[in-house]
Amino acid sequence: MKNNTLIDMTSWTGRVDLEDGELGLRWHQKITAATSSSTDGIMLLGFACDEGVYRNKGRIGAYSAPQIIRRALTNLAWHHNKAIFDGGDVCCDDAELEIAQHQLGDSVEHALSNHNQVIVFGGGHEVAWGSFQGIARHLKNITELKQQKTPPRIGIINFDAHFDLRNPPQKEHLSEGSSEQQLGTSGTPFHQIAQYCKTNGWPFNYACLGLNRGSNTQALYQKADDLGVLYFDDTEMTHANFPIIQQGLSNFIDQNDYLYLTIDIDVFPASTAPGVSAPAVRGVSLEIIEPLICHILKAKNHHGKSKLLLADMAEFNPNFDIDNQTARLAARLAWTITHGMKA
Repeated sequence: MKNNTLIDMTSWTGRVDLEDGELGLRWHQKITAATSSSTDGIMLLGFACDEGVYRNKGRIGAYSAPQIIRRALTNLAWHHNKAIFDGGDVCCDDAELEIAQHQLGDSVEHALSNHNQVIVFGGGHEVAWGSFQGIARHLKNITELKQQKTPPRIGIINFDAHFDLRNPPQKEHLSEGSSEQQLGTSGTPFHQIAQYCKTNGWPFNYACLGLNRGSNTQALYQKADDLGVLYFDDTEMTHANFPIIQQGLSNFIDQNDYLYLTIDIDVFPASTAPGVSAPAVRGVSLEIIEPLICHILKAKNHHGKSKLLLADMAEFNPNFDIDNQTARLAARLAWTITHGMKA
């Protein structure tokens, strides 16, 4: 698979209100194409990929999601104080998911090394393994440069109806000299991250909020308990329980130096987000999730800098959307996150 990272700015067109001057600007008037020297802003990346969902026997269609989200963002009002760059899409146009994930990791690492915060539009939730690779390489470089002996503490916060902690299925590897290989899917990224952390002597700090217990086996709950995962089911994600959830999340944030936020759009009710691979019967409302996201965005380290390095969104499937309402939800989430990325 060749490197297939593309920057297509054609989606960034829309309404212009000349009579309002600078106060009337919209996203399409402010966003710029990324260059190798784009620094101190927010980098948007796309991961155009269906392979992970296909391997997980889900409904494909997330490949086109990054460009659809951009189109939903283009006319939104500009209320931001940081530059936003479009770094283009990493495209998985064949079955070589692992190569595409590595390429996404390269793009994330480069953006972080240029002092950008990052948002990635997936793609299936296999995007998470690519995103994390970029964070890990970036922090490894910092650790080596500063000769730190303490491993980085990365808190992964996942709003999701599923743990995505599945063990990868064993597949025969056809290349000469290899017997078999574990191939990841959209259901395995946090297992892969846990294995990476174990191999490198890093703590695995994972929180999963919004689980549908009927869609996660007892084996997955047992695995989560064994790994020390913080989790809340969708039935617990209510206004009555909100103080408990927020306190649990605050404790989790305090235990980590860096944060990685990942949002699977299937955590929302099907009435709010019909355009996903696996629609939720119950789900968790935006009124519960949005203030928790804002709480994450406010987290600072002891230097006063944002703990959040990267956020991504997964599993938006335009093939099953209704009147673009899931696209608008994804755009709203992106707008909220970029607005909160202030330092």
